[in-house]
Amino acid sequence: MKFAPVKPFEPIMTDVLPSGDNWIAQIKWDGVRMLVYNDGEETELINRKGNKRTPQYPELWDTSVYCKADSVILDGEIIALAGGVPSFHQVMKRDGLRQEQQIRARVRQIPIVYMVFDILYCNGEWVTSKPLRERQALLQEMLIPGPHVQLVPSYSDLSLLHDISRQHRLEGIVVKDVSSAYATHGKDKRWQKLKNIMDLNAVVGGVTYRDGIVNALLLGLYDEDGRLIYIGHAGTGKLGVADWRRITEEAAGMVQKERPFANQPERHKGAVWIRPRWVVKVNFLEWTVYGTLRQPSIQAFVDVLPEECRLDP
Repeated sequence: MKFAPVKPFEPIMTDVLPSGDNWIAQIKWDGVRMLVYNDGEETELINRKGNKRTPQYPELWDTSVYCKADSVILDGEIIALAGGVPSFHQVMKRDGLRQEQQIRARVRQIPIVYMVFDILYCNGEWVTSKPLRERQALLQEMLIPGPHVQLVPSYSDLSLLHDISRQHRLEGIVVKDVSSAYATHGKDKRWQKLKNIMDLNAVVGGVTYRDGIVNALLLGLYDEDGRLIYIGHAGTGKLGVADWRRITEEAAGMVQKERPFANQPERHKGAVWIRPRWVVKVNFLEWTVYGTLRQPSIQAFVDVLPEECRLDP
């Protein structure tokens, strides 16, 4: 591939919607951020962390099916539905696969949709310096919606879309300044996200057992001094019986004597410490006054480096 992968522009968290006529709102999809690169000869799918995911999504290999451009870079979110709403757990059943036979089987079992919201490159030209309103017009001209690719709609009524997202149990919304350029490797208030569901990626530093099977994960985040700080434990969520059995088997080879957490976990009795290598995405209600998560729920194991899971400064 002729392109060097770029790190996509990211929104910052906010609790208050901005005001003014220069803002639009889009649904925040609970999926996997993905850039599709086609240099005119080959297609690559690369996620937010710069990891290739081309084999996992054969529905998106032929860009001519869903895009008129001869060469292009698209930005969007790959989602899979469960009960009519996007499910991170479901899409991770596709994203985590490596074997071709498994991928072919899951293509039929778990259909995906690429929700496209931006375009960075088109027909030999970088368009990242153009304002969002112009990139959206270009994207609408080039994209060919179909069963596996859709254009993310934009709305001018930010409050109404936020209310609708809450009513339909969606993750939240992203609001964007229509005059904003696309800042690769950037993250600032020109894009903002307002979440209905709090989530984060956490490091697993220990496990507890019930009847010989792991039944909860002890979670932590790294502080600015590189210490792993305990933030709570979770034993509920999207994981099934087979997942807990696999965790039990793999955890046996990760046991260590030393506690990896700098602070004492509230649930330390009977805990077994493991090397902090696993990372899980966790939904939660809020932070408690004790610095732990209230009602954490495990969504999936994710391909993220543990040291990237950090407490906010």
